[in-house]
Amino acid sequence: MTYRAGIIGTGGIAGMGILGMHDEEAIGKEKIRASHAGGYDEAAGVELVAVADVDEEKLDTFGEAWEISPERRYVGHEAMLEAEDLDVVSVCTPSFLHRDHVVDAAQSAADPDVVWCEKPIASSVTDAEEMIDICDDADVELLVNHSFRFTDKLRRLHDLMQEEDLLGEVHSVSSQFRMELLRNSTHLLDTLVYLLDARAERVSGYISGENEAVDSLDADQDVDDAAGGGYALMADGTFATIDCTIPRDDSSMTLLFVGSEGKLYMNNDDGEWRYWTLDDGEHVEEPLPGIEGAWTWEDDYESAFGNAADHVVELLDGEARNRSPGREAARSLEIIVGFYVSHYTGGDVSVPLDRPLCDVTITSW
Repeated sequence: MTYRAGIIGTGGIAGMGILGMHDEEAIGKEKIRASHAGGYDEAAGVELVAVADVDEEKLDTFGEAWEISPERRYVGHEAMLEAEDLDVVSVCTPSFLHRDHVVDAAQSAADPDVVWCEKPIASSVTDAEEMIDICDDADVELLVNHSFRFTDKLRRLHDLMQEEDLLGEVHSVSSQFRMELLRNSTHLLDTLVYLLDARAERVSGYISGENEAVDSLDADQDVDDAAGGGYALMADGTFATIDCTIPRDDSSMTLLFVGSEGKLYMNNDDGEWRYWTLDDGEHVEEPLPGIEGAWTWEDDYESAFGNAADHVVELLDGEARNRSPGREAARSLEIIVGFYVSHYTGGDVSVPLDRPLCDVTITSW
């Protein structure tokens, strides 16, 4: 059996390529592997059959690049969801549209069993919670595309930390990545909450207001998304500092975990992971068990989309547990929203956010 997939939105992450990440000559002309369409193209058992966008020119460009027949290129997602019988729907629109498009897909005549939503899950915690609840009510798996979770190395590291107690009790994490918080830093924060398997309890934040994406995306509107950071006290007692103020060209995603049984250094941009066990009060460097090399953008990120599409097939077959569910994706979003609330109020913020604060909306692309 081959499952049927549709995509809402024909932007870069859907399969067109992203300015600043891909050769400008390839955008809209080549099949970009690191994309939802690229994932479906690589995975066995699922086929991309339909696509929707409000921009007819982009729709046709995408359709030509990915060989989608003209009669299955829909102007507006409503038309696609009404006409097609789909097993999975990808939502690849700007984050402020995720809520509407996920909800529409989950409740539509297309009747998908999986909605694969691009990160971040939403632009407000209220939207995220509504998406999660409505998908639960419709018996739809909400899979959020935090790509690192779909790589073997990070999954193995998660198991080492959660099941094999690699670091013991984690005391502290220091982390850095590029601006902007929603567009980019959600990757860092999701990695943090995934490896700790913990939710923030209290956060304090700073927002610089600086945004590089205006230039790199050739954007025609201002958004709230910006560089920033702060601290997050996690529910398990871990104290995490987060610096996402760094320009893309200068940045390197790094995390340093310090625990009662050892420490772990991760540098994903430069492909360096190092681990030290704590032996009689001294840190002794050792290989990470079951992990060869380190996570890299060129290798692991590129392959993550095909892996995610394979996971979609596993979910549709009923053979897997959701690796990146909406409820866990909301954990990184509530930290980011907490940073904004803290910055503009001048105080710490408790998580879960109080009811009015859940409605705070941060616009991005």
